[in-house]
Amino acid sequence: MNPAPTQANPQWWVYMIETVSGRLYTGITTDPQRRFLEHQKNPKLGARFFRSDAAKSIVYQEQQRDRSSASKREAAIKKLPRYKKLALITSSKPLP
Repeated sequence: MNPAPTQANPQWWVYMIETVSGRLYTGITTDPQRRFLEHQKNPKLGARFFRSDAAKSIVYQEQQRDRSSASKREAAIKKLPRYKKLALITSSKPLP
């Protein structure tokens, strides 16, 4: 069980964003919505990845216990082939 997030112990997330053309970007943050808006609307704060292909939506997010765990999970997801990333996204969607 994760301890409650505090300033000294923030909650970390691994996230994937789909671009307008369908590409997938994976990153980590303490605030997925804020980070998405930075990628989408602020070229100075957002990743260079989005300069040529705009961020469309967050398609996946996964909570991690600390920054180290988030970084390791991000690296593991980035190594996955596209079809496995899409399966991960699909498996995380709530059923109707």
